[in-house]
Amino acid sequence: MSSAVKKGVRDSAGRMRELYSTMCLIRQVETALSSLFANGEVPGFIHLSIGQEAVAAGVASALQAQDSLATTHRGHGHVLARGMDVEAFMKEVMGREGGLCKGRGGSMHVADLSLGILGANGIVGAGIPIALGSAMAHRQRKTDGVAVAFFGDGAMAEGVLHETLNMAALWKSPLLLVCENNGWSEFSPTERQFSGELEKLAAAFGASYARVDGNDVMAVSDAAHDACQILRGGEGPFVLECMTTRVRGHFEGDAQKYRDSGELESVHEHDPLTRARAELQAQKVDTDTIDRAIAQKVEAAIEAARADVLPSFESAIQDVYTPAIVEERA
Repeated sequence: MSSAVKKGVRDSAGRMRELYSTMCLIRQVETALSSLFANGEVPGFIHLSIGQEAVAAGVASALQAQDSLATTHRGHGHVLARGMDVEAFMKEVMGREGGLCKGRGGSMHVADLSLGILGANGIVGAGIPIALGSAMAHRQRKTDGVAVAFFGDGAMAEGVLHETLNMAALWKSPLLLVCENNGWSEFSPTERQFSGELEKLAAAFGASYARVDGNDVMAVSDAAHDACQILRGGEGPFVLECMTTRVRGHFEGDAQKYRDSGELESVHEHDPLTRARAELQAQKVDTDTIDRAIAQKVEAAIEAARADVLPSFESAIQDVYTPAIVEERA
């Protein structure tokens, strides 16, 4: 589990190996889901985080057991990096009864409170105030916990981010706001959606800020550790902007005709797994063995999900509607 990685405790190769393993797990799950979706085995829409694995792995490596997080529609990587069970996750995304939310949450609403995962959210920016509430609870209960809100650059223009920054700064909440800046707000470049700069927005509220190469997993991990140390010291909130790359479309099946062909051809040059793999191989670490072991784990999870039952209609509507109580009249 990536949250076990502690800065300075392990040697560079050991730490990078664990971060790479987390990224590899995310990549293989997302790649498998792309095929499963194309085959009609995943209901609804899915939004894949291929190319952004370093942000999820790096941030999760700084978290402790008491910490919490809220994520977005592109949140598979975040929850897997936090340590969500792969088989239960796969069952959930494939809509099976044995899923973490009994198949009701699916791709965009998977949650696991035992790991502090407050859920993904299909509404842009909607997880940000949820994480603020969790951060306030950490402070009130003196848990020494940190709450993380993942959001994309498309949420920078949302008023809820500005309001949350204001409240978190007023109350010194231990809130880590992680922006995955992949340059795209759905189908539009970020500069056509937000005229400001996240660094200046953070400064306007007196929040700490750092910007990092979001495709360098060690750099993200180091920055996240530094941020969490500041937050646990009572100096919140903290904004961490991770510059990364969106490889796939806004949703799976998006033809991306709005993107320049040259940009699409070059996205793989920034692959965080390629970078980490090269570093590990230079240190004589056998990455092929890691890849094979994770591939077997993912395939086993898929087969377990396929073998699981679909929820019945009666089961699926439980906890959705309150049973009507009809009073008998004399």
